Order: sequence, then structure tokens, then C-alpha cells
Amino acid sequence: MKLGVVGLPNVGKSTLFNAITQTSNAQAANFPFCTIEPNTGMVMVPDHRLDVLAQMYHPKKVTPTTVEFVDIAGLVKGASHGEGLGNKFLSHIREVDAIVHVVRCFDDENIIRADCSTDPVSDIETVNVELILADLETVQRRRDKSLRAKNGGDKAAAKECELCERLIAHLSEGHPARTLPVDDEEKALLDSFFLLTTKPVIYAANIAEDDLGKPEEDIRDLDKVKAIARAENAEVLVISAAIEEEISQMADDEKAEFLTELGLGQSGMERMITACYHLLGLISFLTAGEDECRAWTIRRGTKAPQAAGKIHTDFEKGFIRAEVVPFETLAELGSMTACKEKGLVRSEGKEYVMKDGDIVLFRFNV
Repeated sequence: MKLGVVGLPNVGKSTLFNAITQTSNAQAANFPFCTIEPNTGMVMVPDHRLDVLAQMYHPKKVTPTTVEFVDIAGLVKGASHGEGLGNKFLSHIREVDAIVHVVRCFDDENIIRADCSTDPVSDIETVNVELILADLETVQRRRDKSLRAKNGGDKAAAKECELCERLIAHLSEGHPARTLPVDDEEKALLDSFFLLTTKPVIYAANIAEDDLGKPEEDIRDLDKVKAIARAENAEVLVISAAIEEEISQMADDEKAEFLTELGLGQSGMERMITACYHLLGLISFLTAGEDECRAWTIRRGTKAPQAAGKIHTDFEKGFIRAEVVPFETLAELGSMTACKEKGLVRSEGKEYVMKDGDIVLFRFNV
């Protein structure tokens, strides 16, 4: 999973990136465009289930799944026509699976902004308009190509041309492509366009330190950000980049105590990963043994052979069956042997749809 952290200059995105990746790779300075080339950081996905399995198996290695965060250069109005670092921004954002759009929901006269604005709604509109304009150019080129094929008698091109016309009208009204109603066949076609505005979005509402713990209705402009997210089928994560920066520099025991005092329970990084998993429809299954306990990320709805293929392509090709036990069952009984004795280890075939937390042993033949 690759997440692009985006936003207008000086909204706190590089500060947030450094905090969640626990690095100082991204320069966070009080002037526009301090980020030019994208910075990347790998984050291990916290999973308490791996801790339990490690205590049970005492493996040589414990391997969590990972998320790659990319801090992308700030965007300004006119990016779709090359303003600011527009062309770089658009090319980098095409490479990510989902967008974490940081918007600032507080005033600070000491923070320099390129347009002197502190309005998150305006910020969101600026970024969205540029992505929509870039997509419009893509769809119009695709429409022109399919129109020529349609006039040559290509029936498939006729369907593509019709979808393009609907998309152009939808985008021209200022709506992202992900909100266009489509059936399954059209969805597959739409995915082949690789549009920027089909990417899932999480709005990271960057709030002031003093606002953390307040009722959300009392936080400036947060209700407006949530309204936009609802209309776009996006999600909202309330976070303080400044607080996350503090948390990232703490020892684990201090961090837990600090989060409890704030009434958060989880760090912003953990909440962001959870939100991204939900947004992208991802789950994790686990493999366990004396050599390694490991988490694997798959799409919700993935069947057993394809899940096996995540481990090795030979596992999918020669798939025979999957021996499966839910994590909760294994944790309760304390061992795979106890689960087998009670008949709780299931033997599943090629049509089995994997579930979050499945502990699996794949049987295969090559």
C-alpha cells in the first residue's frame, strides 16, 4: 500500500509525514515549496495479533506488513497547467494507491501561506479542481480516440465513448470521477483510465494542539471538511501534526501514557493506517511457525488461492487447500494442536474467501 501525503504549501503535511514515518526525511520549513522531490518512508503496520503469535511460537523472525508513505510537493492553483510544481505533483500522485490530503483547521499568523489563506474548504477546492482539470484532459483524449474507433464500427468503443461523455459532464461540474455512478462493467473500464480523482481520499484535518480532545463540533471548519468528505465518498481523520511530532520522539512507555492522557488510545499513524485499510478494502491474514510469524495484506474478498499467491506464486499455481483457524480461536486455546483436537481447524478449498485475522497454512503441490 502506497499513500501519497498531499496538500497546499505549509498546511503541515511534511511535519505529519515525518511524525508518522518517525524520520526527518522531509524538510518542514515555514516557506512554500520546501518539499520539491517526494520523500518516502516505510511504516510497519501495528498488529497486536503478531505479538500474541510471537509469544506462542517464539519465532526467529516477526514480520509485520508495511505501508509506504510519500510526501509529495505542495500544490497551488494552476498546477494542471504547470504552475508551481504542478507537473511533478501530478506525476507523483499517479503512482500512489490512495491520497492523504492534509488541510489546516486552525489559524496561526506565524505560518506563511502562498495565498495568505487559512480556509480548508478553499484548500480542498484548489487541489480538487487541479486534479479534475488534469483528468478532464485525459478523458477528452480518450473520448476522441474511442470516437474514431466507434465511427469505424467498433462496438466496444461505442460503450467507452458513452462513458467518456458522462465523465466529461461529471468532471466539468466539479465532481471527482469516483462519485460517478457506474455498473460493474463500467467500473472496470473506468479503472483502466487511471484517473487521479478515482483514487480514494482521506482528509487529514490538521488541528491545533489546544483543540485536541475538544468536541469535534467546536473545532474550526471541521464540520465543513466532513461535509465535503461525505459528498465525495472520502473519509476524515482528525489529527494534530504538532502532537504527532511530539509522540514520534517518545519512548514506547511514555507514548502510551501520553496517548492515554490525551484520551486517544492510538497514535495518529495507527488511526491513519486503520482508516486507509477501511478505505481501500484491505484486510490481513497471518502465517505462524517457529521460523516466522508474519502478516499479509490482501483485498477484502480475496479467495484462498490468490491469498496464497501473495506468499509465493507457486503456492497459487499448485494450491490444494488452506488449513484455517481464526486468530481469536487460536489465542483462546493457546496452540494449533489444541485447535485441531477440538476440530476447529477448517480445511478450505479454492472458493474460500479469506477473512481478517485468519491464521493459515497453505497446502500446495508443484
